[in-house]
Amino acid sequence: MEKKPNIIVRIMGGCWSLLNNTRKIVLNILFFGFIIILMVSAKSDGNVVVPQGSALNLNIEGALVEQKKQLSPIDQITQDAYGKGPDAETLDGDVVHAIALAKDDDPITMLVINSSAMTWGSLAKLQTIGKAITDFKESNKPVYAVGGSYNQSQYYLASHADKIFMNSKGIVSIDGFSRYRLYHKDLLDKLKINTHIFRVGTYKSALEPYLRNDMSDAAKVANKSWLGDLWSSYVNDVSAQRSLTSDQFDISLEDYLVAVKAAHGNLSQTALDLGLVDVLDTRINITKTLVDMVGESKNKLSFNKISMQDYLAAATYKVAPKANIAVIVASGTILNGHQPAGTIGGLSTSLLLRKARLNDNIKAVVLRIDSGGGSAYASEQIRNEVLALQAAGKPVVASMGSVAASGGYWIAANADKIIAQETTITGSIGIFGMINTFEDSLESIGVYTDGVSTKKLAGITVTRDLPEGFKELMQSHIEHGYRQFLGLVSNARGMTMQEVDQIAQGRVWSGQKAFELGLVDQIGDFQSAIDSAVKLAGLEAGYIKVFEKKLTPMQEFMRNLMNSSVEALGLEPSPLSPIGKIMAQLNGSLSTLSQFDDPQNAYLYCMQCQP
Repeated sequence: MEKKPNIIVRIMGGCWSLLNNTRKIVLNILFFGFIIILMVSAKSDGNVVVPQGSALNLNIEGALVEQKKQLSPIDQITQDAYGKGPDAETLDGDVVHAIALAKDDDPITMLVINSSAMTWGSLAKLQTIGKAITDFKESNKPVYAVGGSYNQSQYYLASHADKIFMNSKGIVSIDGFSRYRLYHKDLLDKLKINTHIFRVGTYKSALEPYLRNDMSDAAKVANKSWLGDLWSSYVNDVSAQRSLTSDQFDISLEDYLVAVKAAHGNLSQTALDLGLVDVLDTRINITKTLVDMVGESKNKLSFNKISMQDYLAAATYKVAPKANIAVIVASGTILNGHQPAGTIGGLSTSLLLRKARLNDNIKAVVLRIDSGGGSAYASEQIRNEVLALQAAGKPVVASMGSVAASGGYWIAANADKIIAQETTITGSIGIFGMINTFEDSLESIGVYTDGVSTKKLAGITVTRDLPEGFKELMQSHIEHGYRQFLGLVSNARGMTMQEVDQIAQGRVWSGQKAFELGLVDQIGDFQSAIDSAVKLAGLEAGYIKVFEKKLTPMQEFMRNLMNSSVEALGLEPSPLSPIGKIMAQLNGSLSTLSQFDDPQNAYLYCMQCQP
């Protein structure tokens, strides 16, 4: 006789269904009402005009990224409802492009760096933008930085200005780079969750939080090394821009305290005394200074300016010849199947490479990588498409952005040329596997798994301990994967397996150190990669086309609408509380691993590759 569900369970299920459907209806009503209000209140003239004698306001919002993540409007609204703030992102390519256009654009007479809404940017991306600002200065147009306060990323860009203005109550926070993680082995032990780890590499520390309650000595040595390389680069760059010696800029906490006491505890005055900023004043007076230079805005509320977003929208583009260089961005975690923008899909990224291969106009490909890796299976799919491009006579240049480590290096290794920035985070040549089982957790609450099977492997489930034979099988598979990684790099880079192994073992390197070790061919930026692709393909000039997953017309409309609403309503990211930051950090590491879906449970991933 069939057993019917418990009446209480049915009632609870019905209540949840009603609540969930009601939530969806309310959100849809709010969302579409929001759209109607925006459409009614939108300006009728839609054209953007660059004001004569104006300043380009370099208003960078959120995080600097290679490729924006696809985020649904409903997700955006629910984030705002929970107080997480808009998940803003700015393409570093857009910033560089806007600066380059403004250099020779007569209506633009000044550049204002306004990065107060920028939450974070990797050093590699900041250096690319800094180079563009330096190039802009050749136009003899002034560059000013304006901010209430400056965090480390914001200050890097501000340091490239002719003059830095800061609010008289502001602060410059230069904290250095660090790598601290949350370790949760004791938590898993208390929850009676058993973590089965299979790995190769002394420095492959991605899974240490599952195995230990602290960072291993080997991980500390490796992290200290590449963080030191990045910090030296930051100090040298900023010191040169501010005409300070490295010792004057990179002072100890003890010396900073002496300076603070000399300023009677006034942190903004301390920044001025140390030569970090040039002018301390109120926002009203700073605005007046800028008005004196370029005049008032049309609404009389600010100085005569145009935002970076409006400026790019107003830009006119010459009709270029047919593209002969394909640019494919591989940004985010490498996962299987088709993935949205901001994540690398084994199938979706391979498809883009295949389209470039089958396009007769395309003569070379630049694979722009900004990834700490992910699935070994998906990484190999992408690498195979790189090999297919080369077999078709189309050279491939790997352009490393902020990060190209582990799986990110795997997909780059066979490129005809690998170009990295000196502060790119790369290497992490290693592999691991992880499976969590919950038999002890379930037993503690009175739940057990039992049954029969014809073979030991047939009974494998996360509710039972793994058979010893299966554990040996997994470790053997991971060791094979590591040997394959070594062989791949050995063949691609003209090194012996032993030479590769000495610099592998999961160790992370800076781009400069990787160049010295032979893991990359050249230190350069994205433009260097384009130039190299043109040369390798024997072309006289290069005309690029970005191959990317296209949004549907509705998705494009919704994204543009949300971007316009954020700017029109003045929405800014609200900072997380201290507890929120801790939970976000823990959730970030756990959610990334929870996405992993490699069919063989083998991963080429560098979790620590984020300073």
